Amino acid sequence: MHAFVVTLLVIVSIGLIVVVLLQSGKSAGLSGAISGGAETLFGKQKARGIDLILHRITVVLSVLFFILALAVTYFKI
Repeated sequence: MHAFVVTLLVIVSIGLIVVVLLQSGKSAGLSGAISGGAETLFGKQKARGIDLILHRITVVLSVLFFILALAVTYFKI
């Protein structure tokens, strides 16, 4: 059981890395750094389409990663 959970953890980890790298950045250079605070303050909706899907997949994979990491420690005992 331990080997199965570790294998699943490795697969989820690789998937999480890929999904995070596929996401677009929140700001673009110096102009994004200056206006980024104003966009956050006034609530500009930037996540649309594929960015929203990637964000949801990231949340699901990160929760799975956390649960599997706890399961690995539980089954190792």
